[in-house]
Amino acid sequence: MSIDKPQFSDRIELENNIVSQINHLETEERSQRIRVKNRRKRYLDTHPEYFDPSLELADPLLYDRLVRRFQSPAEREAEGRQKGFSGVLEADITRSEAKLDALAHPNPKSMFNYRRGPNGEILEEEQDEVPQDKEQGLEWWRFEMGMRFIRGDDEDFDYKIVDESEEFDDPEEDRERQEAYFEDEEPAWASDGEGEREITGQTGIQDF
Repeated sequence: MSIDKPQFSDRIELENNIVSQINHLETEERSQRIRVKNRRKRYLDTHPEYFDPSLELADPLLYDRLVRRFQSPAEREAEGRQKGFSGVLEADITRSEAKLDALAHPNPKSMFNYRRGPNGEILEEEQDEVPQDKEQGLEWWRFEMGMRFIRGDDEDFDYKIVDESEEFDDPEEDRERQEAYFEDEEPAWASDGEGEREITGQTGIQDF
């Protein structure tokens, strides 16, 4: 009993279907990554308390150079009361340990490094552009911590409460994304014959 070999056109159609399915999966995965990052960004927008003083422990050296350097004695005292004695002590210890580590292992990509002074003290050496005032320093700090959060690098945060929650979706963006998807999936017989349309939209955050 002989088995007919598949026609060349059938093989081409099968290969095209496989490629189409792969592209569809890749599009879905990319869309999900963008959705997650948008949800994280929207969480930060609606929860400014995320940037409270305890976040200093995420990067004590960066906080020291971007925020703490511009604080007045009264502002440091007020922040200390907010942290409590144990919080202040933890921040001081963590900052000191981070400086020693930076002294032993300089990071050429950092905006500042450390060196020993003539009396053994640890001195900062600015390597790059630094903020000029309190407002700019706080803005840079919030940006750096915001990007850290969006990347998923906050190991103390339960990202599931954000990533899996539709609460942080933007209905307008979802509508545009769905319209773009269905236009992309439009069958050939529905084409007006005037060529493909370019579909564009804004997702709020680039897929990086």
